[in-house]
Amino acid sequence: MNNSEPSQLISLDEISQAGFNFSDILILFIVLLFLLVFSALVSGAEAAFFSLSPLEKEELKNDNSKAGLIVRKLLEIPKQLLATILISNNFVNVAIVIVSSSILSEFFEGSVAVSETIRFIIEVFAITLVLLIIGEVIPKIYATKNALSFAKLMSIPLNFLNGMPPFSWLKAGLVNGSNFIHKYAKKKGVKISSDELEHALALTKEENVSEGEHKILEGIVKFGNTDVRQIMRFRMDVDALQDDLNFNEVIETILKYGYSRVPVFSGTFDNVIGILFIKDLLPYLEQGDDFNWRKLLRKPFFVPENKKIDDLLKEFQSKKVHMAIVVDEYGGASGVVTLEDVLEEIVGDITDEFDDDELSFKKIDDTTFVFEGRTALIDCYKILEIDGKDFELIKGESDTLGGFIVENAGRILKNNEFFICSNFKLIVESSDKKRIKTVKIVVINVSSDI
Repeated sequence: MNNSEPSQLISLDEISQAGFNFSDILILFIVLLFLLVFSALVSGAEAAFFSLSPLEKEELKNDNSKAGLIVRKLLEIPKQLLATILISNNFVNVAIVIVSSSILSEFFEGSVAVSETIRFIIEVFAITLVLLIIGEVIPKIYATKNALSFAKLMSIPLNFLNGMPPFSWLKAGLVNGSNFIHKYAKKKGVKISSDELEHALALTKEENVSEGEHKILEGIVKFGNTDVRQIMRFRMDVDALQDDLNFNEVIETILKYGYSRVPVFSGTFDNVIGILFIKDLLPYLEQGDDFNWRKLLRKPFFVPENKKIDDLLKEFQSKKVHMAIVVDEYGGASGVVTLEDVLEEIVGDITDEFDDDELSFKKIDDTTFVFEGRTALIDCYKILEIDGKDFELIKGESDTLGGFIVENAGRILKNNEFFICSNFKLIVESSDKKRIKTVKIVVINVSSDI
């Protein structure tokens, strides 16, 4: 061979002359192959354990084999299992890099044909590529498709590593550290205003979200800003019982009402003394007029008008009640609110077989609606499909459509008189000296001649 030309091949003699025995290289290759196989198994185990389908988990419950029992045990401690897998995988990968570098360093030592750049490319990029394909991609793809069998295959080795030092020590430190970080991050939290949530919700209209789902999301966003007064049934519309009725009169009245719970008052509705559960009367239906039905009354639950309905829902849950008497600042009863009223703010109207099918409004056309004056403003917003911000800014203490007009007009408007709010024209169709009975709402263009 000409000394002026660099050699193109590295012979076994050159390896031997470099002071490295061929048998040593062979041993290191075997070790490297073993480490690659172990890395592939551990990576596949991570994919297998955490991609088990509900059906496969259900199958595991009936598997009493040793492997099945260990898989169930490991799945009960997912953080520790993941920590063991990650630590093992990192140890093996570091070992692969060290062994590979040793082989390549000794293999190329003494050879002038291989430049430092080529050695760097081989040692870094080639080793990384092999690790990525053999140690990560291929085993994870296979394990995902055969999750249950792969999890059983690796259950015993992982269970052994889970309790073997130093893996168990490092695992404990990693899990405790992650728990600390989780608690710290949880305390910091992210505060999002309701306006930001409404903006985010508006963006979802462009996504593949059904109208029903969108309305539920809107109800959840606005839930915490709604007062009890806005959803309650006002006292003039409440069906209640006087405490001086005899038993037969009570039976006749509750049959006419058709409710499962009825407030009972003494004298006036401001003095509610209890709630009568109709089911409590069932054992006494054969009793006469002189039966003392008042002993069946349950203690009433009172809430203020300005209570937020999210807080009310929590109290309904904790106290296990479905109805509350709403009181004003002077202690007088304003009306009643039920669990159904609260839930309807999220899921929309809930109609049962006893509800009246007649709506409290009439739609004349796309821009004209007729409402009863006692209709709650919050219900008007839903029917008109608006957020009601313009109404809320000037509504004062009013919560009904008729009250809103009186509040802003300063008097009870007569028939055909109207009030304009934003791009809505509120025309009084029927009223008397005491209240506004019906109102026509017409959607107008602000720039149009009214």
